Amino acid sequence: MAEPRWGGLEALLRSRLPKGELDPALCAVLEAASPGLALLDPSDRLMAWNPELARICGPTLPLRPGMAMAGLIAPDMRDAAAAALDAGRRVEAALASAGSPQVQIERRRLRENGALLRVAPVATAEQNAQNAAAARLQAVGALAGGIAHDFNNLLTAISGSAEAALARDPDCDAAPELRQVMESAGRGAALVRQLLAFARQQALNPRVVELNAAVSAMAGLLQRLLGSRIRLAVDLEEPGRRVRIDPTQLDQVIMNLALNARDAMPDGGALRIATRHAVVLQPEPLQQEELPPGRYAVLEVSDSGAGIPADILPRIFDPFFTTKREQGGSGLGLATVHGIVRQSGGFIAAESRLGEGTTFRIWLPRHEGAADAIPAASPAAAPVPPVSLPQPKPAMPSAAPVLLVEDEAPLLKLAERALRRAGFDVLSAASAEDALDLLEQGGPKPMALVSDVVMPGMDGLALASRLRERDPDLPVLLVSGYAEVALGRDLEAERLKLLPKPYGLADLVAELRSILPRTHAEVS
Repeated sequence: MAEPRWGGLEALLRSRLPKGELDPALCAVLEAASPGLALLDPSDRLMAWNPELARICGPTLPLRPGMAMAGLIAPDMRDAAAAALDAGRRVEAALASAGSPQVQIERRRLRENGALLRVAPVATAEQNAQNAAAARLQAVGALAGGIAHDFNNLLTAISGSAEAALARDPDCDAAPELRQVMESAGRGAALVRQLLAFARQQALNPRVVELNAAVSAMAGLLQRLLGSRIRLAVDLEEPGRRVRIDPTQLDQVIMNLALNARDAMPDGGALRIATRHAVVLQPEPLQQEELPPGRYAVLEVSDSGAGIPADILPRIFDPFFTTKREQGGSGLGLATVHGIVRQSGGFIAAESRLGEGTTFRIWLPRHEGAADAIPAASPAAAPVPPVSLPQPKPAMPSAAPVLLVEDEAPLLKLAERALRRAGFDVLSAASAEDALDLLEQGGPKPMALVSDVVMPGMDGLALASRLRERDPDLPVLLVSGYAEVALGRDLEAERLKLLPKPYGLADLVAELRSILPRTHAEVS
């Protein structure tokens, strides 16, 4: 094993600890260090430590000034560890905290000023395999997210063209075929949402919900879907816990797991959905991930099916992996569940034994505040909404234009046509740089910006920031196939509205009107 690079840190410690005193620069080094580090006095007692060491030791082994170094090590290993450290060797040992991982401990003397203690978990072969699998899933997720973004652009162009054609003549001979195009685009959009869910980039609308209430609301629907040969049992722990998640996506998670269980019990059986709570004190391995310490609400879905073979279990959350290819399985059901749970800040794992069934267990961070009010159902949730493009309205001669920026030429034309049909003047550009050039060459000041987010060169977020330098109150509508969390920005705090792709042309007009001042919304 290669020697750790102590040199610069050791020199700093020796120069900053002439009398065993702590120094702000030294504390900053400890805070930033990735392994667990502690400063020891000449008697090998703790003087200071970094957050990583406290995390490794966990809440059952609280650190305190003056604590003996030996107190960190499991009692049955202290003598052997002390002998190795006194000889200047690195040693592997267990910590004194219950259930702690095996760690590697090293101590470096700092002349007469004490010592520096380094503690780092030992990566096992199983952990290395889990890390490799997690990295593989992350890479596939990034690829899926990129494909989904491009596919969203195509679907928006396809559905928008069909929508515009139907709006011009709803009773034309091609109307049935155009409606079929829109329905197919809707199914394609559902597939894209699954890809984005796996990639953790779908647009979510999280709210604080009562987990028990959400499960109870799904129970009646599930019983009808499962059929008479499967017995459904719901076991809800009281008092119930609250979590912050998109309620629609939570329903999808429960539905996907229930249907997966149904398929595992073709001859009938039992399905149990339960809730409970958990307080995790130490990091716990979960198949390919690690469950960090915290307070969780737990959702369990268990079936009495045939179980999952051990060689297949590690792959069940992989996208496009399915054992039901002949039955039309897409391999995205469990990948979607995994993506939704992880994007919501939770964790999921499965345990199974052949002949005994399977249990999926989901940990969601508990929310201590009150649950949010349930909003009224939105008609926009229909799979294929009716075509209702706004009728043409005369534009005001003095009205400022909408600045429309989209790098996909078909989408730019469709959006421009829809906005003009709704009565807006439009100044269109194929890139953020072109939009800025138009304004710098004397173009009229826009009343609003409608821009794609992901574009070659400057993106839509940067363009909005540049335009807000000139007009801080400029209304901005961004369109993207990525979720807000994937963009890495708090759009609401920045007064930016996001319209997910694929979108309907009527939705584009409605969202634009919703962000305009009342006077502009009324005249357009």
